[in-house]
Amino acid sequence: MNKNNYYSIKFSDDQLTFLDQTRLPLQEVYVTTDDYERIAVAIERLELRGAPLIGISAAFALALSFKSFSGNVNEHFNFVYKRLQSTRPTAVNLFYALERMKKTFDKIENENGVYSILLKEAFEIYAFEELCSKKIGENGSRIFLKKSNVLTHCNTGALATAGFGTAFAVIKKAFDDGFVNHVYSDETRPLLQGLRLTSYELAKNGIPFTVQTDSMAAVLMQQNKIDLVITGADRIALNGDSANKIGTYNLAVLCNYHNIPFYIAAPSTTIDRKIATGADIEIEYRSGNEILSINGNQIANPSTNTFSPAFDVTPAHLIKGIITEEDVFFFPYNFIR
Repeated sequence: MNKNNYYSIKFSDDQLTFLDQTRLPLQEVYVTTDDYERIAVAIERLELRGAPLIGISAAFALALSFKSFSGNVNEHFNFVYKRLQSTRPTAVNLFYALERMKKTFDKIENENGVYSILLKEAFEIYAFEELCSKKIGENGSRIFLKKSNVLTHCNTGALATAGFGTAFAVIKKAFDDGFVNHVYSDETRPLLQGLRLTSYELAKNGIPFTVQTDSMAAVLMQQNKIDLVITGADRIALNGDSANKIGTYNLAVLCNYHNIPFYIAAPSTTIDRKIATGADIEIEYRSGNEILSINGNQIANPSTNTFSPAFDVTPAHLIKGIITEEDVFFFPYNFIR
């Protein structure tokens, strides 16, 4: 678990406790439950979010569904599996984690041990993602050649994964090593994950930062205040095309124009080896009300037409490097060969 005085999830006493991220940064509210449906709803509501954390949470939810279950285990597994599958369509880690749980389930011979066996697998998924976070931070530190100002988008820290995160793990390791001077965090509209969550984690870790609106990134680059940009990813195609929070593609285009290196950090589990290019990535569309309101407060006419994709896809040729727990890979991304 994260060493700071906050955590995204914790499993103890046969229950999952998670930090409701929709309340941050003004309230730190933890929810404790053993109900898989409550966890599924939390994923849909973004109380639990971040590609690796979604997968981890779904794994624990699937295990918990067998905690007190009696009946047809195959029918129950398939029902819960499909329910959790339906929560978020873009982040591949969800499907990776559920597939691992299914492979484990298919090998179970004694139905009385389903809960304990699935729970063990969920813990192993968590441990693997935590190890990935550590190695991503170590590998990513190699991209820093001088003390730098870094711009990041959305949230990629402990709130999004295990350990210290993905892009955030790189930033933290480089900061601890003396290579990060300042972090600029996009507010990340429409749900303000940068403003609410990344600023929360930067403050918790003592890293100096500034928050700006998404549309201000270009000016920062024009004024030579940004040395590199690093974000996470929710799904990476075989050719390196990467889906991440809406607004990421904007940054990659700006970096290309201003000759600033743009990096992505993600565990190898985020690479979808079943799809060739970003054109095959299913993009989640969210309720337009997320644009028309903030924190439940309406800021525009509710009948206003909206366009609300949760993610965009950055073409591989705009990405300087993709940092995984295995290595730092460069275009044309032979990590998939």
